[in-house]
Amino acid sequence: MTALALVMGLGMVVLVGAFVWRLLAPPLPLPDTLDLPEGARATAVTQGSDWVGIVARGADGAEAFLVFDRLTGRLRQEVALR
Repeated sequence: MTALALVMGLGMVVLVGAFVWRLLAPPLPLPDTLDLPEGARATAVTQGSDWVGIVARGADGAEAFLVFDRLTGRLRQEVALR
């Protein structure tokens, strides 16, 4: 019983430590602006270590996933979504 309590206590310490470590990490830099195609509206945003991804809906209703460079804001890739 004591071993189980010890393992559970250690697990809680590790979980709290991971949350604190992640929350105190400095935020990744973002470009000042990201230029979406004409008439497009962002519906979702995600990011990786060196890119920012935006799901954009165009004026015609078509959606695309746009991948931008994190430092320059330049469009790297565009993937049409169905």
